[in-house]
Amino acid sequence: MNKKSNFNQILIIIALVAIGFYLGFIFPGVKDSSSDVVGENEITQQSTQETTVGIDEVKSAFNNAAIKFGDDSRKVIFLEISDPSCPYCNIAAGYNSELNSQAGSNFKLVEDGGTYIAPVKEMKKLVDSGDASFAMLYQNGHGNGEMAMKALYCANEVGKFWEAKALLFSGDGYDLINENVKNDKTKSGVLADFLAPVVDKNTMKSCLDSGKYDAQLSTDSSTATSLGVQGTPGFFVNDKNYAGAYSYSDMESVVKSALEK
Repeated sequence: MNKKSNFNQILIIIALVAIGFYLGFIFPGVKDSSSDVVGENEITQQSTQETTVGIDEVKSAFNNAAIKFGDDSRKVIFLEISDPSCPYCNIAAGYNSELNSQAGSNFKLVEDGGTYIAPVKEMKKLVDSGDASFAMLYQNGHGNGEMAMKALYCANEVGKFWEAKALLFSGDGYDLINENVKNDKTKSGVLADFLAPVVDKNTMKSCLDSGKYDAQLSTDSSTATSLGVQGTPGFFVNDKNYAGAYSYSDMESVVKSALEK
């Protein structure tokens, strides 16, 4: 009788362990993908920093950037310091609505019923209209973005930066960068295939394999550090620094004031 009771108890324990394993209770390290995104309550940690950097230093950073549009004579100069693998950089780009929604109501896009206006898209509009200039600099913010950033340099060479950025900062692009390509130089073909709708894949692969932009990553990072940027994303609207994935609505008054001068 005791043996039978013990056997039944063992069966019950095994069943509970199996159920626990299935539900993920035993392995708390298994996490939801949204855990890679900083929660909405942490938006309070992002603040407009009164930087000591002057407009001349911003213009110098702009002129030294590999990726830039316009020139330093325009009334508004945007700088984006970014890492294609970082979640908040993707949130600020506005091409990955699922990620925006996962981050909380503060980041839910206007087009999805929220209040967040992705700043990068608004910057592009002003660049296209000739009212502003824009440059993008790389800084390591999440650890997996080197190959993707080099792909952006390569796409920029052939006039397809914005198209490539839209793909890389989409949901599929974010997953590809963080789960597959990362910083692995042997994955140049994978990245080239992904970007084939906007850049000839042989051209992209050749550019990535050449290593021509390997040093540019360090150059960008050094420039970002000289501007006092310590994380990603970081933005400058002329000499005003926005540390974090601010909504464009937080920057708009500065932009309008500059354009009215």
